Amino acid sequence: MYTVTMERECACFLKSEYKKESTFQFQPEAYKYTISLMEMMNEDFCKTHMFYAEKSNDNEYLIRVAANN
Repeated sequence: MYTVTMERECACFLKSEYKKESTFQFQPEAYKYTISLMEMMNEDFCKTHMFYAEKSNDNEYLIRVAANN
């Protein structure tokens, strides 16, 4: 199993339909979801934060949150 996890849940994320953690059976599914979610949040959320993805270990992707200067 592969996991995609939000590092921190900002207010926009809490109001969204997305969950803090999602699991996938296959790595390509997890990767595609990670990239899609990160891009959507950067385009559609409040712009207070920037989101970026990284692979944190063999079976986990982490979406990090940083202040948008």
